[in-house]
Amino acid sequence: MLRILIALHIIFAVVYLGNLITAAFWKVRADRSGSLEAMAVTSRLVILSDCFFTAPGIIGLFVTGILIVSQGPLGWRRFEEPWLGASFVMLVIAAIIWLAVLVPLERQMLRLAREGVTRGVVDPAYRRTSRLWTIFGGIATLLPMIILFLMVIRP
Repeated sequence: MLRILIALHIIFAVVYLGNLITAAFWKVRADRSGSLEAMAVTSRLVILSDCFFTAPGIIGLFVTGILIVSQGPLGWRRFEEPWLGASFVMLVIAAIIWLAVLVPLERQMLRLAREGVTRGVVDPAYRRTSRLWTIFGGIATLLPMIILFLMVIRP
């Protein structure tokens, strides 16, 4: 059972981190294109991909990670290991950033991008919102990358 949980944990990590990276890639490309339609469509697809990949990835990582730790001989004391405790805290922070900051910014970008398509011009608020999304999204992406590194090297 432990091997299955570890395999699922790795799959959730790949899905979660892969979606973060690819969503940012397509979002930046759409913004740089200057196409209002591309910005609107990409903003909508970022939200959709969060529903299908980011949310299940985060939930799956928490569930499988906790189950893996609970099956070991140390149980919950395993989180006392600095690398594992730090990884858990970073995942919590990344999840909070995603839910509390990125999701609302994504909804605002979608609304502003759709308004831009209707008016034929990009609202400066879209650029500001997109810049904030990039900053917080970068943090929320860097944290799981650090976690992945720690999970592999187990210092």
